[in-house]
Amino acid sequence: MTFKKTSMALIASALLATTLSARDQIKIVGSSTVYPFSSSVAEEFGATTKFPTPVVESTGTGGGMKLFCAGVDLNTPDITNASRRMKDKEFKMCEENGVTDITEALIGFDGIAIAQSAKVKGFNVTKEQLALAVAQEVPSKDGKTLIANPYKKWSDIDASLPNREIIVYGPPKSSGTRDSIEELVLQHVFEKMPVYTDLYKADEKANKKYKAYSVLRTDGVYVESGENDNLIVQKLTKNEAAIGIFGYSFLEENKDKVVGLSIENTMPTVETISSGKYPIARSMYFYIKNQHAKDVPALKDYTNLFMSEKMIGSDGILTELGLVSLTDDVRAAARTKVMNNEKVTLESLKH
Repeated sequence: MTFKKTSMALIASALLATTLSARDQIKIVGSSTVYPFSSSVAEEFGATTKFPTPVVESTGTGGGMKLFCAGVDLNTPDITNASRRMKDKEFKMCEENGVTDITEALIGFDGIAIAQSAKVKGFNVTKEQLALAVAQEVPSKDGKTLIANPYKKWSDIDASLPNREIIVYGPPKSSGTRDSIEELVLQHVFEKMPVYTDLYKADEKANKKYKAYSVLRTDGVYVESGENDNLIVQKLTKNEAAIGIFGYSFLEENKDKVVGLSIENTMPTVETISSGKYPIARSMYFYIKNQHAKDVPALKDYTNLFMSEKMIGSDGILTELGLVSLTDDVRAAARTKVMNNEKVTLESLKH
């Protein structure tokens, strides 16, 4: 009897070890902007291969990086999607937790749409006007000091703008879209203003990190709306005074409900984003944990499918969802990196 119990225990232990050391289903986390593209590839992968459909969660770029970099055991994700590049501190966090073999996959471009209900007349806004609408602190009228943001209506910022309440539904701190707004709008505008540079140049750390440039309002004007961009679309249909911030792909998917605003006299389109004319555009990525490749056999096939012409080519499936494809040579170079499991380094993240 004792021998039988011992044998059963050994068998159970062996089965448990097998399930912990190998996994058929890929686990993916990360950017809400990349989520629709990753989900589409996952569905295609599940339908056309022997492997189960990967699990894709929308956690935001920052949230995804934390989960991805937590370690190498199979309870951690195999891939994290990102609507910006991995930050130095995230790379170091990965290294500290033993995640030391990562490949970066560049998949295409996305514009950050500033959108509103399709029922309301649109308007053009400059990056400076947008920054002044959402920043926690703004320059005083004489430009010599910083004051708490006093703007309640767009017309308060500039008389040419609509006499309409400023209410902005946007992404939370964990979102790569928010990181991009902070960098491409707030930092881009404010770092050129003397009031900021004069005030912070004495504080090298603050100036270096641009912390003062990228703090968004907390007085109820900027409303964090979670990692599900579809919720922002729903809110815009109910509040016609509001604008929302999300990836261009969601604008493309919901063009019967919402329309993009013109930024610097340029509308968000595939052509303006791919040409660089649209002023709030960014690259999109996913990151692969190569240390999982041996125990997650589906991983290589999935990443190859994602990087294929079928998916990210100029006429690929993902362009129908709003992906703006890379040029042929850049796309080929990105694909080669993934196929060769090219290892990310701190230096490579700076280029």
